Parts: sequence; C-alpha cells; structure tokens
Amino acid sequence: MNMSPKEIVAELDRYIIGQHKAKRAVAIALRNRYRRSQLSDEQRDEVTPKNIIMKGPTGVGKTEIARRLAKLVKAPFVKVEATKFTEVGYVGRDVESMIRDLAEVAVRLVKEEKFKEVEKKAKDIAERKVAEAIYNERKKQNSDEPVLKDQILADVKAGKLNKTIVEIAVLDKPKTMEILPGMGAAIDLSELMGGLMHKRRKNRKLAVEDAIKIIIEEESEAMIDMESINAEAIRRAEQEGIIFIDEIDKIAGNGNTSGPDVSREGVQRDILPIVEGSTVNTKYGAIRTDYILFIASGAFHISKIEDLIPELQGRFPIRVEMDNLGKKEFIDILTKPDNAITKQYADLLRVDNINLKFMPDAIEEIAEIAALENETSENIGARRLHTIMEYLLEDISFNASGVHPMIDVVIDRKYVREHLKSAIKRHDLKKYII
Repeated sequence: MNMSPKEIVAELDRYIIGQHKAKRAVAIALRNRYRRSQLSDEQRDEVTPKNIIMKGPTGVGKTEIARRLAKLVKAPFVKVEATKFTEVGYVGRDVESMIRDLAEVAVRLVKEEKFKEVEKKAKDIAERKVAEAIYNERKKQNSDEPVLKDQILADVKAGKLNKTIVEIAVLDKPKTMEILPGMGAAIDLSELMGGLMHKRRKNRKLAVEDAIKIIIEEESEAMIDMESINAEAIRRAEQEGIIFIDEIDKIAGNGNTSGPDVSREGVQRDILPIVEGSTVNTKYGAIRTDYILFIASGAFHISKIEDLIPELQGRFPIRVEMDNLGKKEFIDILTKPDNAITKQYADLLRVDNINLKFMPDAIEEIAEIAALENETSENIGARRLHTIMEYLLEDISFNASGVHPMIDVVIDRKYVREHLKSAIKRHDLKKYII
C-alpha cells in the first residue's frame, strides 16, 4: 500500500467528517510504514512507529478513524478497552491477550485471502459432491426412471436445487473450551491432542446451498497450508498490526497515591512493555510488538494525559486533540459520508416499500436538536444522531410492512418538529431557567 498521506486523508473523508488533525496524524503514521518497508534491513530495524494518543469526548470519531485506517490497508486491527485489563495477580484479562487477539485477526485475514484463491476449485468439488449425493438418493427412490447425473450437476451449478434437502457427511468439529471464564483464551481439544484425535464425520441433512458452503470450507482447508498461513499472519501482525486502546484515561491517576489509583498504575506498567516492545507467545508463534502501531484514546474529562506514568506518555509521542461536533458537523455527517445514516435508513425502509426523502430543512432541524441535546445533557457526539433518528422514524419503521405498494414519505422540518416535540419543548423551557 503506497497511498500518499493526502490520498489516505481523502479516503477517510469519505466516511468521517472533520477531525483533520487526527486524520493527518494517522495518515503520516501509515505512510511511514510504507517508507520503512523500503529501507534496508539494518535501517528498518531501527525505525519504530510513533504511537498516537487521541484526546476527545465520545462519539467524535476516534475509534472510527483507527478502524477505517486498518480497513483501508487490510491490516490486522484490534480494539481493546484499557478498563478490561487488571494488574498481574488479579482475576481478569492480562495485557498480553491484546496481542493474542491480534494474532487471531491476522490469521483470519490471511486465511480468507487464501480461501479466495482456491474458492473456485473448492466450489467445483463441493457442487460435484452434492450432485453425487442427490443422484444416489434419487436413484434409490426412482429405480424405474432414469436419473441423469449431468443434469443434476447442471441444476446444482445453476442454483435451481438450492432449497433441496440433501444428506451429506461433514466433519464433526469439537467445540472450543474456555480455559478460564473472562480470560478470552479458548482451546480446541483436537489441537490440544496434537492431531491424535481422529477427525470424525457425521451425516447431516442440509439445504443444498448450506451443504455447498460447508464442503467449500472443508475442501479449502485441505488445499491450503496452515503453517505458511500462520507464518504470514505472524509477519503481518508484527509489521502491519494496529491496536486501538480505548478509555486509556480510565487507568490514569488523578494525583492521589492511594486507593484504586495504585491498581490503575499497575495496569499502565503492565501495558508499558507491550507498547515498548516485547515478545508475546501465541498459539501461532511468538510475536514481537516493537513495530505494532498503538493508537490510544480517551475523553480525559477528569484526568489529563499528563496523569499517565511518564514512561507510558513517552511511548505515545504524537498527541491529537479531537474537535467537538456542532450543528455544522452534524449536517455534514447526515448528508456527506458514503455511509451517512440518512442513506442507511432510506435503504432499510426501501426494503418495505417506503421511499424516504429527507429535505434540507429537516436535516438542519435534526442537527440543531442534536447539538442542543449534547450541550444541555451528556455530550455523546455523533451517537446522538442515532438516538434522534430512531425516535424520529419510529412510527414509520413500526408500520412499514412491505405488503403495500411503494409509498413516498418526505421528512421536512414540520415532520421533525411534530415527532420530536418533547426534545424541542425541553430546550425551549431551559431558555428561561437561570
């Protein structure tokens, strides 16, 4: 991936409104990865990522920026919450679990890519197996009538028999077991036995389309080399992995040296070696964390970034202050992104023959109410729009059934004011409260 920082920001702009400082920071961090990959082996070992810490209230796009960034380059990405970790010696998730989670994501990504490479061949085998099963069944039932195997195969390939029930033998996959509840570490008994357990098969009656999916997965598994997949996954996790640590402000102290702050500092000290660079053992192999990009975020309402231990602060040299969202940003969020929620609701309701159209004055009214709600109550950023839209479209969503012809529904300012009377009245009353 050799997109320039400007191209990366332009791509993020398609889904996220504003926050240009944060977008610039992550775009530079991503481009630096490409630059590092072009260096000699000796130089490359000396260059480590410059981790980022984002400060801002909930709902302003911190997580979305990191998630979209990882999706853009198909990098292994994991979001963790700092509050889920506990100091070593207490019951809870240990900090190394974030690296194990990253390994799982990386393996899944590489596996999906390899599956796509063999998908065509695996699908052909699956269709033939299913056609064979249907042929044998029909032959038993209709001994007098000729059954054409080629015709059955053609029908299977054309999808004409998708809902037909067929009996096939599939692998009986043992269920995974969690070692300790809440630790997030699960084991497969067959893996634990090192392959000593024989893979058993059991007969299942399935619809043809479901049977084909299961056989495609089994055949794909047989065609790919898991060792090479694991090795590539480890490389990607180490060199391209992104870990987003949310709510890091919740483990920052506030100047006290007793009480729960002691435990918070313990979690910070546990996270420190992971961010600094260490080796973590996973079931796929050891992962070095030196070149993983860490992006931390928090609201920092009560505590400050400076309340984190100095060693951890030093590992996040890039600090970005997120902008609060107001009426103008809400208008843009409702209309500009490729995945704008107005477009999402319109697409959803079109399924039930409702042609939803939002007028500009309605968008403006919704944005104004959202901004006022965030000012007068808890500031939850763009998430406020989801709450408002659900209330606004509740009647339409409930009554739409799809049995009627296409109905045009226009959402204008009058409609918004009628359906959000309580919110508007509350704000009008607050103008007179000192």
